[in-house]
Amino acid sequence: MAEQLLAFAVLIALIFALNLIPVFAPPTWMALAFVGFRFPETNPWALALVGAGAATSGRLTLALLSHKIVSRKLLSKAQRANIDVIKRRLEKRKTLTFGIFLSYAFSPLPSNFLFIAYGLTGLPLLRVALPFFLGRCVSYAFFILSGQAAGRRFEIDSIETTLYASGYFFITQFVVIAALYAFTRIDWEVLLDDHRFVWRR
Repeated sequence: MAEQLLAFAVLIALIFALNLIPVFAPPTWMALAFVGFRFPETNPWALALVGAGAATSGRLTLALLSHKIVSRKLLSKAQRANIDVIKRRLEKRKTLTFGIFLSYAFSPLPSNFLFIAYGLTGLPLLRVALPFFLGRCVSYAFFILSGQAAGRRFEIDSIETTLYASGYFFITQFVVIAALYAFTRIDWEVLLDDHRFVWRR
């Protein structure tokens, strides 16, 4: 029992750290699927619950840091004013914000961009904590169960798996970097009001 609690504590710390890293951190769902694959006797629901809690805490901390450091110290006044356009729109559409984070959490897509962008707005973090936690609980359980099923039935070549994971990882992270750059450069007021794409210099 003590060894199991220690393992969960280490896992919580690891997942929290992975979700605190802005870019180029391995996806949590892949790590949990690997745990399920290597240890198919693990309770998938407890593992998903622990993983979702640690991931949500890490992402909320990342969003908070992006507001404290990036928004306040690295962005210009013009860039902050541009992001405030998004902030004002989201303040009026809390249900939409809930739905976006819930839907996104069901997917295996990296969420670092989503939380960094949300953190830049300075909006309340608790508003997105619940939908992300719920979505991650479901998606993590799916990947853990899939990993367990694969571990019981198949012999998967570790080299092939690593190559696939590495390709997915690097492609998505470069997309995240490009998306973050575009997020601060798009003129959101023109896009949302006039439906025209304008690139701010």
